[in-house]
Amino acid sequence: MQIHHLGESNSVLNTFIAEIRGTNSQKDSMRFRRNIERIGEVLGYELSKKLSYSSVSIASPLGKKEQQLVSDNIVLCSILRAGLPLHQGLLNYFDGVENGFISAYRHHPNNDPAFEIVVEYFAAPAIDNKTVLLADPMLASGQSLVAVLEAIKKHGTPKEIHIVVAIGSSEGIEFIKDKFPENTHLWIAAIDAELNNKGYIVPGLGDAGDLAFGGKL
Repeated sequence: MQIHHLGESNSVLNTFIAEIRGTNSQKDSMRFRRNIERIGEVLGYELSKKLSYSSVSIASPLGKKEQQLVSDNIVLCSILRAGLPLHQGLLNYFDGVENGFISAYRHHPNNDPAFEIVVEYFAAPAIDNKTVLLADPMLASGQSLVAVLEAIKKHGTPKEIHIVVAIGSSEGIEFIKDKFPENTHLWIAAIDAELNNKGYIVPGLGDAGDLAFGGKL
């Protein structure tokens, strides 16, 4: 797995990360969603540099020009529900791609911090030999992404996987990096060092799904 940590370099991306972390700006759920969307746009632009391209002749009113355009068959797949704003940010830049959605959530069978990941729903086009963009705003323990990978494997073998994350933990990255194929790229805006005893990233930002869409039962 190749890891691309964009937060290591100063850019406007830092502003969007600061706002989704901040307790005051988090009170505005519409702005929270928009900032996650903008993070998706920045990460999408950067990952586009690693895609395959081919030359296409474009006709303008005054002539023709050879242009290098993305030639990959892309499936953009997001983890519900928190991944939806990130999905939209990527879709703003890859507007012609196919789309997939998968559910993955933490189940606490004993009502304590211990949990298992449950994947119940996967709706996507064929993914064999296609480039999969896998969007999830938070990479905490990494267990959700591994569970999602196992679900995806049942439906085919992608040509390449690009994981798109806003904030992740060092522990989670360490957990997933040997469980995904070598031709996997992780695009991440910020990396935090710790997880607390409930498996949440510290300082992180809290529950991205709740902040974007409201609390759940």
